[in-house]
Amino acid sequence: MKNAANTLANWIEFPVLLAGLIIAGGLWGFEELMEVARATTPHAFDTEILLAFRQAGQPSDPIGPLWLEGAMRDITSLGSASVLVLITTAAIVYLLLIRRPGAAFLMFVAVAGGQVLSSLLKLGIDRPRPELVSHLVTETSLSFPSGHAMLSAVTYLTLGCMAARFLPGRTTKIYVLALAVLTTLLVGISRIYLGVHWPSDVLAGWCAGFAWAMLCWLAARALQRWRGQSDSV
Repeated sequence: MKNAANTLANWIEFPVLLAGLIIAGGLWGFEELMEVARATTPHAFDTEILLAFRQAGQPSDPIGPLWLEGAMRDITSLGSASVLVLITTAAIVYLLLIRRPGAAFLMFVAVAGGQVLSSLLKLGIDRPRPELVSHLVTETSLSFPSGHAMLSAVTYLTLGCMAARFLPGRTTKIYVLALAVLTTLLVGISRIYLGVHWPSDVLAGWCAGFAWAMLCWLAARALQRWRGQSDSV
C-alpha cells in the first residue's frame, strides 16, 4: 500500500497537475467558444474587439502607425504553415542528430496531429471569415478555430517544453516557456489585427492548441515513465 502511494505521489507532481488543469480549461473554453461560433449572428464580444483594432468609422483602416501593420504581417507569418513546418523539421532533424528519437517522434506527432485536428475542427464548425472589417492579408480557409493560433501554441509550446528539459536552472526554463507563450499570443493577436479572424476564433485556437500540446506532453511523460519501469524490471 505504501509503495503504491509513493508511486502515485511520484506521478502526480506539480507540472502534471498544471498540465491537467490546462487541458481541462482548454477543453471547457473551446466548448464555450464553439457555441459563440455556431450562433447565427456575431457575438458583441467579437464585433467590439474586432472594431477596436480599426479607426473609428473606418473598418478598412487599422489603428496605429503604418509600420505596425507591416510588423503584424511579419508576426503572423510565425504561425504560417510554411514557417512552422520549417521549424518543426529543423527541430526533428536536430533531435535525431543528438540521438533523441523519442523526442523527435513526439514533435512530429504533436504538430502533425495538431494540424489534422485543426482541419477537422474547421470543417466541423464551418464558420466563415469575418466580413465586418477588411482583410489585410488574403485567406481562403474557414475561420474557427484559428489555425495560426492553434498550431503556434502546439509547435512553440512543445518546443519550449522539450528545451526546458535540457536547460539548467529554473530561471532559464521559465524564460523559454514564457517566450513560447508570448510568441503564441502575439501570433493570435496579429490575426485579429489583420481582420482575418474573430477574437473567439483565436481564443478557441489557443484553448485547443494548449490542450493538445499538454496532452501530448503527458502522453510522452507517461511513456517515458513506463519504459523506465520496464527497463528496471
